[in-house]
Amino acid sequence: MSGERAEMERATLIDLCPEGFEEIEAGPELELVAYVEAAQEAQIRARFEDVESVEGRAGWEDAWRSFHRPARIGRLWVGPPWELPDADSIPVVVDPGQAFGTGAHPTTRLCLELLLEQSPTSVVDIGCGSGVLAVAAAKLGFDRVVAIDLEPAAVAAARENARVNGVDVDIRLADAVAVPLPAAGLTLANLERQLVEEVAPRVGSPLLVCSGYLAADGLELPGWIRSDRRELDGWVAELYRR
Repeated sequence: MSGERAEMERATLIDLCPEGFEEIEAGPELELVAYVEAAQEAQIRARFEDVESVEGRAGWEDAWRSFHRPARIGRLWVGPPWELPDADSIPVVVDPGQAFGTGAHPTTRLCLELLLEQSPTSVVDIGCGSGVLAVAAAKLGFDRVVAIDLEPAAVAAARENARVNGVDVDIRLADAVAVPLPAAGLTLANLERQLVEEVAPRVGSPLLVCSGYLAADGLELPGWIRSDRRELDGWVAELYRR
């Protein structure tokens, strides 16, 4: 696979295997290799057309750790608990074995870049996943951070990551397209394009940082004006103002 299809396949596999996977170049083709148990294998087969299963090599239980390397985004260091933060950084420690991502994915990195450039205010993180954006906002001094996710596993992971990082984040289990959204100065929405478009009209904040979709995707947000756009590895994050 190559190009846009490869990015879409990577995004799908990250959702299915947040603990990580390998990328292997086989001539012009790109293979994605994940070390999983039988239940995860069934989920992968249901989402991908071409899947081959082979016996895992010795030490595969710990091999996924090599996938997760720290990321430095401005003043922020985002990484797993077995790595040491940079001495001059603001550390955000995220356990990738829990759920839904660390700071390594381009959409997360781009959202953090835009977050770093905003004046501290209240924040709502919609679709918080592991809580990396919400935890980073709290570490940066943003006041009254609320994080929302539809998945119980994500809420549990975000609460644990907030605890480990010693920050106060109001983490809620809720459907952001069905419940009233908290008022805030800034809303973060690292979601699929369709969900961003569904959520945007319900956002009460004057500022919206959104990502989770490819740069080639067309985003329509009536009532919002795009004031910044960042791209990385085919992905995009954008800052909108009312």
